[in-house]
Amino acid sequence: MAQLYFYYSAMNAGKSTTLLQSSFNYQERGMTPLIFTAAIDNRYGVGKVSSRIGLQADAQLFGPEDDIFAAVTDLHGANKVDCLLIDECQFLTKAQVYQITEVVDKLNIPVLCYGLRTDFLGELFEGSKYLLAWADKLVELKTICHCGRKANMVIRTDETGRAIADGDQVVIGGNDRYVSVCRMHYKDALDK
Repeated sequence: MAQLYFYYSAMNAGKSTTLLQSSFNYQERGMTPLIFTAAIDNRYGVGKVSSRIGLQADAQLFGPEDDIFAAVTDLHGANKVDCLLIDECQFLTKAQVYQITEVVDKLNIPVLCYGLRTDFLGELFEGSKYLLAWADKLVELKTICHCGRKANMVIRTDETGRAIADGDQVVIGGNDRYVSVCRMHYKDALDK
């Protein structure tokens, strides 16, 4: 029986690396994984999932208006899909999270989602909120703060490295814009 998995963490915990490893595992067994990633994040190329350690794979793109269930149904009809892997799943809409539950429940295809739980203000992303509510399995991928504690928060920084406490929820960036820290260092950074 297929299930919906949500693998979440702060930045730099290896979410994309884990997704790419899962894809490889399916391929190694002669199965067909299907990878989706958010169109908004094109830092490493359009239609690419890339990890910081150099692994990369092609991916289908999704934007907020796309019907993921319809896209997977069409692709599954043309070439059997054994697993759906979604990178940057925090950018899914509520409707799209519902659509991927339909992929699991109606098409019997497992769906593995990888993304951030919260933004730089500690607020849930829409996709993450509904994945936390509707996923069959929740898996936290861990990374560490500079102090050695588990990092579960993300700080957005300006060009001088100072923490930013306001702005749009979504600003695409990597290590140049974001730092994963523990809750204590998150609060310290925003209190300054």
